[in-house]
Amino acid sequence: MNPLALMVFLISLAIGATTTMLSHHWLLAWIGLEINTLALLPIMMKTPHPRAIEAATKYFLTQATASALMLFSCLINALQTGEWNINNPHNLMTTPLSLAIMMKLGLAPLHFWLPEVLQGTPLSTGLILSTWQKIPPMILLLQISPNINLSLTIIMGLTSILIGGWGGIGQTQLRKIMAFSSIGHLGWIILILKLNPQLSLFSFILYIIMTTAMFLSLIMLSTTKMSQISISWTKNPAMMTTTMLILLSLAGLPPLTGFQPKLLIILELIKQNMIISATLTMLTSLLALFFYLRLTYIVTLTLSPSTHNSTTTWRTSMKPQLPSAITSIMALTLLPLTPAILLM
Repeated sequence: MNPLALMVFLISLAIGATTTMLSHHWLLAWIGLEINTLALLPIMMKTPHPRAIEAATKYFLTQATASALMLFSCLINALQTGEWNINNPHNLMTTPLSLAIMMKLGLAPLHFWLPEVLQGTPLSTGLILSTWQKIPPMILLLQISPNINLSLTIIMGLTSILIGGWGGIGQTQLRKIMAFSSIGHLGWIILILKLNPQLSLFSFILYIIMTTAMFLSLIMLSTTKMSQISISWTKNPAMMTTTMLILLSLAGLPPLTGFQPKLLIILELIKQNMIISATLTMLTSLLALFFYLRLTYIVTLTLSPSTHNSTTTWRTSMKPQLPSAITSIMALTLLPLTPAILLM
Protein backbone atom coordinates (compact mmCIF):
# COMPACT_ATOMS: atom_id res chain seq x y z
CA MET A 1 0.00 0.00 0.00
CA ASN A 2 1.09 3.54 -0.76
CA PRO A 3 2.63 5.01 2.47
CA LEU A 4 0.74 8.28 1.97
CA ALA A 5 -2.60 6.44 1.66
CA LEU A 6 -1.75 4.31 4.72
CA MET A 7 -0.96 7.47 6.71
CA VAL A 8 -4.30 9.03 5.69
CA PHE A 9 -6.20 5.90 6.80
CA LEU A 10 -4.33 5.72 10.13
CA ILE A 11 -5.01 9.42 10.80
CA SER A 12 -8.69 8.80 9.97
CA LEU A 13 -8.70 5.93 12.46
CA ALA A 14 -7.32 8.25 15.13
CA ILE A 15 -9.78 11.05 14.28
CA GLY A 16 -12.79 8.70 14.28
CA ALA A 17 -11.92 7.17 17.65
CA THR A 18 -11.13 10.56 19.20
CA THR A 19 -14.42 12.03 17.92
CA THR A 20 -16.39 9.20 19.54
CA MET A 21 -14.47 9.36 22.82
CA LEU A 22 -14.85 13.14 23.21
CA SER A 23 -18.48 13.50 22.10
CA HIS A 24 -21.52 13.94 24.36
CA HIS A 25 -23.86 13.84 21.36
CA TRP A 26 -25.15 10.52 19.96
CA LEU A 27 -24.92 11.65 16.34
CA LEU A 28 -21.29 12.77 16.70
CA ALA A 29 -20.41 9.48 18.42
CA TRP A 30 -22.08 7.56 15.57
CA ILE A 31 -20.16 9.60 12.95
CA GLY A 32 -16.88 8.85 14.75
CA LEU A 33 -17.63 5.10 14.72
CA GLU A 34 -18.42 5.26 10.98
CA ILE A 35 -15.17 7.09 10.20
CA ASN A 36 -13.35 4.42 12.19
CA THR A 37 -15.00 1.56 10.31
CA LEU A 38 -14.48 3.06 6.84
CA ALA A 39 -10.82 3.90 7.57
CA LEU A 40 -10.05 0.31 8.61
CA LEU A 41 -11.56 -1.36 5.51
CA PRO A 42 -8.75 -0.33 3.06
CA ILE A 43 -6.12 -1.32 5.67
CA MET A 44 -7.72 -4.77 5.89
CA MET A 45 -7.59 -5.13 2.10
CA LYS A 46 -4.03 -3.85 1.61
CA THR A 47 -3.01 -7.39 0.62
CA PRO A 48 -5.34 -8.25 -2.32
CA HIS A 49 -6.16 -11.78 -1.20
CA PRO A 50 -9.61 -13.43 -1.32
CA ARG A 51 -9.48 -14.10 2.45
CA ALA A 52 -8.72 -10.42 3.14
CA ILE A 53 -11.56 -9.22 0.89
CA GLU A 54 -13.94 -11.72 2.52
CA ALA A 55 -12.88 -10.55 6.00
CA ALA A 56 -13.36 -6.89 5.03
CA THR A 57 -16.83 -7.65 3.60
CA LYS A 58 -17.90 -9.51 6.75
CA TYR A 59 -16.54 -6.69 8.92
CA PHE A 60 -18.36 -4.04 6.88
CA LEU A 61 -21.71 -5.86 6.92
CA THR A 62 -21.55 -6.52 10.67
CA GLN A 63 -20.51 -2.97 11.56
CA ALA A 64 -23.15 -1.53 9.20
CA THR A 65 -25.86 -3.62 10.90
CA ALA A 66 -24.72 -2.52 14.35
CA SER A 67 -24.52 1.12 13.20
CA ALA A 68 -28.03 0.97 11.73
CA LEU A 69 -29.43 -0.41 15.00
CA MET A 70 -27.49 2.22 16.97
CA LEU A 71 -28.70 5.11 14.78
CA PHE A 72 -32.32 3.85 14.95
CA SER A 73 -32.06 3.64 18.77
CA CYS A 74 -30.54 7.14 18.94
CA LEU A 75 -33.38 8.58 16.81
CA ILE A 76 -36.06 6.95 18.98
CA ASN A 77 -34.20 8.15 22.07
CA ALA A 78 -34.16 11.72 20.71
CA LEU A 79 -37.87 11.44 19.93
CA GLN A 80 -38.66 10.28 23.47
CA THR A 81 -36.39 12.61 25.46
CA GLY A 82 -36.03 15.59 23.11
CA GLU A 83 -32.21 15.55 23.42
CA TRP A 84 -29.15 13.76 22.01
CA ASN A 85 -27.17 13.62 25.24
CA ILE A 86 -25.23 10.35 25.64
CA ASN A 87 -25.30 10.36 29.44
CA ASN A 88 -29.09 10.35 29.68
CA PRO A 89 -30.60 7.69 27.35
CA HIS A 90 -34.27 6.75 27.61
CA ASN A 91 -34.83 3.49 29.52
CA LEU A 92 -36.66 2.00 26.54
CA MET A 93 -33.65 2.50 24.24
CA THR A 94 -30.80 1.50 26.58
CA THR A 95 -31.01 -2.22 25.70
CA PRO A 96 -30.99 -1.82 21.85
CA LEU A 97 -28.16 0.71 22.14
CA SER A 98 -26.18 -1.64 24.40
CA LEU A 99 -26.71 -4.57 22.01
CA ALA A 100 -25.57 -2.49 19.01
CA ILE A 101 -22.39 -1.40 20.82
CA MET A 102 -21.75 -4.97 22.07
CA MET A 103 -22.09 -6.21 18.49
CA LYS A 104 -19.38 -3.76 17.46
CA LEU A 105 -17.19 -5.09 20.30
CA GLY A 106 -17.77 -8.72 19.28
CA LEU A 107 -19.36 -9.98 22.49
CA ALA A 108 -21.11 -13.37 22.45
CA PRO A 109 -23.64 -14.26 21.12
CA LEU A 110 -22.96 -11.45 18.60
CA HIS A 111 -19.37 -12.61 18.12
CA PHE A 112 -19.51 -14.77 14.96
CA TRP A 113 -17.82 -12.20 12.75
CA LEU A 114 -14.73 -11.64 14.93
CA PRO A 115 -12.76 -14.94 14.55
CA GLU A 116 -13.36 -15.03 10.78
CA VAL A 117 -12.39 -11.39 10.27
CA LEU A 118 -9.23 -11.70 12.37
CA GLN A 119 -8.24 -14.89 10.54
CA GLY A 120 -8.47 -13.15 7.15
CA THR A 121 -6.29 -10.15 8.07
CA PRO A 122 -2.53 -9.71 8.67
CA LEU A 123 -1.24 -9.64 12.25
CA SER A 124 -0.72 -5.86 12.19
CA THR A 125 -4.35 -5.27 11.16
CA GLY A 126 -5.45 -7.85 13.72
CA LEU A 127 -3.66 -5.80 16.37
CA ILE A 128 -5.62 -2.67 15.40
CA LEU A 129 -8.88 -4.65 15.28
CA SER A 130 -8.33 -6.22 18.71
CA THR A 131 -7.19 -3.08 20.54
CA TRP A 132 -7.79 0.33 18.94
CA GLN A 133 -11.15 -0.56 17.37
CA LYS A 134 -12.48 -1.72 20.75
CA ILE A 135 -11.80 1.61 22.50
CA PRO A 136 -14.63 3.86 21.11
CA PRO A 137 -17.48 1.33 21.68
CA MET A 138 -16.11 0.57 25.17
CA ILE A 139 -16.07 4.28 26.06
CA LEU A 140 -19.70 4.59 24.91
CA LEU A 141 -20.70 1.61 27.06
CA LEU A 142 -18.94 3.16 30.06
CA GLN A 143 -20.85 6.41 29.50
CA ILE A 144 -24.26 4.68 29.51
CA SER A 145 -23.28 2.16 32.25
CA PRO A 146 -25.48 3.76 34.99
CA ASN A 147 -28.59 3.10 32.84
CA ILE A 148 -27.59 -0.28 31.40
CA ASN A 149 -29.60 -3.43 32.22
CA LEU A 150 -27.76 -5.49 34.87
CA SER A 151 -29.26 -8.81 33.69
CA LEU A 152 -28.10 -8.07 30.13
CA THR A 153 -24.49 -7.41 31.19
CA ILE A 154 -24.34 -10.56 33.35
CA ILE A 155 -25.83 -12.80 30.62
CA MET A 156 -23.60 -11.33 27.89
CA GLY A 157 -20.55 -11.47 30.17
CA LEU A 158 -21.01 -15.12 31.20
CA THR A 159 -21.85 -16.17 27.61
CA SER A 160 -18.74 -14.40 26.28
CA ILE A 161 -16.47 -16.04 28.87
CA LEU A 162 -17.97 -19.46 28.01
CA ILE A 163 -17.75 -18.99 24.22
CA GLY A 164 -14.28 -17.42 24.48
CA GLY A 165 -12.98 -20.53 26.27
CA TRP A 166 -14.97 -23.12 24.37
CA GLY A 167 -14.26 -21.70 20.91
CA GLY A 168 -10.51 -21.46 21.47
CA ILE A 169 -9.97 -25.08 22.57
CA GLY A 170 -9.89 -26.72 19.12
CA GLN A 171 -8.12 -23.95 17.22
CA THR A 172 -4.69 -24.23 15.59
CA GLN A 173 -4.66 -20.75 14.04
CA LEU A 174 -3.16 -18.18 16.43
CA ARG A 175 -5.29 -15.30 15.12
CA LYS A 176 -8.50 -17.23 15.83
CA ILE A 177 -7.17 -18.09 19.29
CA MET A 178 -6.55 -14.37 19.92
CA ALA A 179 -10.09 -13.60 18.68
CA PHE A 180 -11.65 -16.01 21.19
CA SER A 181 -9.28 -14.68 23.85
CA SER A 182 -10.59 -11.19 23.10
CA ILE A 183 -14.22 -12.38 23.42
CA GLY A 184 -13.45 -14.00 26.79
CA HIS A 185 -11.64 -10.97 28.21
CA LEU A 186 -14.37 -8.58 27.10
CA GLY A 187 -16.86 -10.89 28.86
CA TRP A 188 -14.99 -10.33 32.15
CA ILE A 189 -15.03 -6.56 31.55
CA ILE A 190 -18.76 -6.39 30.68
CA LEU A 191 -19.70 -8.55 33.68
CA ILE A 192 -19.06 -5.75 36.18
CA LEU A 193 -19.77 -2.78 33.89
CA LYS A 194 -22.93 -1.81 35.79
CA LEU A 195 -21.51 -2.58 39.24
CA ASN A 196 -18.12 -0.87 38.98
CA PRO A 197 -17.38 1.08 35.75
CA GLN A 198 -13.95 2.18 37.06
CA LEU A 199 -12.87 -1.45 37.48
CA SER A 200 -14.21 -2.22 33.98
CA LEU A 201 -12.07 0.59 32.54
CA PHE A 202 -9.02 -0.60 34.50
CA SER A 203 -9.51 -4.20 33.27
CA PHE A 204 -9.97 -2.93 29.70
CA ILE A 205 -6.67 -1.01 29.83
CA LEU A 206 -4.85 -4.15 31.04
CA TYR A 207 -6.55 -6.18 28.29
CA ILE A 208 -5.24 -3.67 25.69
CA ILE A 209 -1.70 -3.93 27.12
CA MET A 210 -1.64 -7.75 27.19
CA THR A 211 -3.21 -8.18 23.74
CA THR A 212 -0.81 -5.62 22.22
CA ALA A 213 2.16 -7.45 23.77
CA MET A 214 0.93 -10.79 22.39
CA PHE A 215 0.32 -9.49 18.87
CA LEU A 216 3.70 -7.69 18.76
CA SER A 217 5.39 -10.93 19.85
CA LEU A 218 3.65 -12.83 17.04
CA ILE A 219 4.64 -10.10 14.55
CA MET A 220 8.28 -10.35 15.64
CA LEU A 221 8.20 -14.15 15.32
CA SER A 222 6.24 -13.97 12.02
CA THR A 223 3.99 -16.83 13.13
CA THR A 224 0.27 -17.33 12.53
CA LYS A 225 -0.11 -21.08 13.20
CA MET A 226 0.73 -23.45 16.04
CA SER A 227 2.92 -25.50 13.70
CA GLN A 228 5.06 -22.40 13.06
CA ILE A 229 5.33 -21.27 16.67
CA SER A 230 6.27 -24.78 17.84
CA ILE A 231 9.58 -24.63 15.88
CA SER A 232 10.47 -21.02 16.75
CA TRP A 233 12.26 -21.85 20.01
CA THR A 234 15.69 -22.44 18.43
CA LYS A 235 15.50 -19.21 16.41
CA ASN A 236 14.60 -16.86 19.28
CA PRO A 237 14.60 -18.47 22.76
CA ALA A 238 14.27 -15.16 24.67
CA MET A 239 11.27 -14.06 22.59
CA MET A 240 9.62 -17.44 23.00
CA THR A 241 10.07 -17.32 26.77
CA THR A 242 8.45 -13.89 26.86
CA THR A 243 5.61 -15.13 24.63
CA MET A 244 5.01 -18.04 27.00
CA LEU A 245 4.79 -15.67 29.98
CA ILE A 246 2.41 -13.33 28.10
CA LEU A 247 0.16 -16.34 27.36
CA LEU A 248 0.15 -17.23 31.06
CA SER A 249 -0.65 -13.58 31.86
CA LEU A 250 -3.59 -13.69 29.43
CA ALA A 251 -4.70 -16.88 31.20
CA GLY A 252 -4.80 -14.89 34.46
CA LEU A 253 -2.18 -16.80 36.46
CA PRO A 254 -0.35 -15.11 39.36
CA PRO A 255 2.09 -13.39 39.78
CA LEU A 256 1.54 -11.89 36.30
CA THR A 257 -0.48 -8.82 35.30
CA GLY A 258 -3.48 -10.81 33.98
CA PHE A 259 -4.26 -12.13 37.47
CA GLN A 260 -5.00 -8.60 38.70
CA PRO A 261 -8.29 -7.80 36.86
CA LYS A 262 -9.68 -11.32 37.37
CA LEU A 263 -9.04 -11.18 41.13
CA LEU A 264 -10.59 -7.72 41.48
CA ILE A 265 -13.66 -8.66 39.36
CA ILE A 266 -14.31 -11.82 41.43
CA LEU A 267 -13.92 -9.80 44.67
CA GLU A 268 -16.38 -7.19 43.33
CA LEU A 269 -18.95 -9.89 42.46
CA ILE A 270 -18.60 -11.42 45.94
CA LYS A 271 -18.93 -7.96 47.52
CA GLN A 272 -22.22 -7.52 45.63
CA ASN A 273 -23.46 -10.91 47.00
CA MET A 274 -23.43 -12.40 43.49
CA ILE A 275 -21.87 -15.68 44.61
CA ILE A 276 -23.48 -17.80 41.86
CA SER A 277 -22.23 -15.42 39.12
CA ALA A 278 -18.72 -15.44 40.63
CA THR A 279 -18.72 -19.27 40.77
CA LEU A 280 -19.96 -19.63 37.19
CA THR A 281 -17.37 -17.08 36.00
CA MET A 282 -14.49 -18.98 37.60
CA LEU A 283 -15.72 -22.36 36.32
CA THR A 284 -16.20 -21.16 32.71
CA SER A 285 -12.79 -19.41 32.74
CA LEU A 286 -11.18 -22.85 33.23
CA LEU A 287 -11.95 -23.57 29.56
CA ALA A 288 -9.84 -20.59 28.50
CA LEU A 289 -7.11 -21.61 30.95
CA PHE A 290 -6.95 -25.03 29.24
CA PHE A 291 -6.23 -23.67 25.75
CA TYR A 292 -3.72 -21.10 27.07
CA LEU A 293 -1.82 -23.86 28.90
CA ARG A 294 -2.02 -26.07 25.81
CA LEU A 295 -0.52 -23.30 23.70
CA THR A 296 2.14 -22.65 26.36
CA TYR A 297 3.05 -26.34 26.31
CA ILE A 298 3.39 -26.32 22.51
CA VAL A 299 5.42 -23.09 22.57
CA THR A 300 8.08 -24.04 25.12
CA LEU A 301 7.82 -27.61 26.38
CA THR A 302 7.86 -29.44 23.05
CA LEU A 303 10.52 -29.54 20.38
CA SER A 304 9.30 -30.44 16.91
CA PRO A 305 11.14 -33.27 15.11
CA SER A 306 11.66 -30.84 12.23
CA THR A 307 13.38 -28.23 14.40
CA HIS A 308 15.31 -25.71 12.34
CA ASN A 309 19.10 -26.18 12.59
CA SER A 310 19.86 -22.48 12.25
CA THR A 311 19.77 -20.27 15.36
CA THR A 312 19.42 -17.06 13.34
CA THR A 313 16.49 -15.68 11.39
CA TRP A 314 16.31 -13.87 8.10
CA ARG A 315 16.26 -10.18 8.95
CA THR A 316 14.57 -8.80 5.87
CA SER A 317 12.41 -6.21 7.63
CA MET A 318 12.44 -4.02 10.71
CA LYS A 319 10.38 -5.41 13.59
CA PRO A 320 8.79 -3.32 16.38
CA GLN A 321 11.34 -4.30 19.05
CA LEU A 322 11.00 -1.36 21.48
CA PRO A 323 7.15 -1.33 21.59
CA SER A 324 7.21 -5.11 22.03
CA ALA A 325 9.69 -4.84 24.91
CA ILE A 326 7.70 -2.10 26.70
CA THR A 327 4.30 -3.81 26.35
CA SER A 328 5.77 -7.20 27.32
CA ILE A 329 7.23 -5.75 30.54
CA MET A 330 3.88 -4.12 31.36
CA ALA A 331 1.99 -7.34 30.54
CA LEU A 332 4.14 -9.29 33.01
CA THR A 333 5.05 -7.02 35.94
CA LEU A 334 2.10 -4.77 36.90
CA LEU A 335 0.63 -7.06 39.60
CA PRO A 336 2.76 -5.67 42.51
CA LEU A 337 1.52 -2.17 41.63
CA THR A 338 -2.14 -3.10 42.24
CA PRO A 339 -2.50 -1.28 45.63
CA ALA A 340 -0.92 1.90 44.21
CA ILE A 341 -3.14 1.79 41.11
CA LEU A 342 -6.30 1.26 43.17
CA LEU A 343 -5.47 4.27 45.36
CA MET A 344 -5.15 6.58 42.34
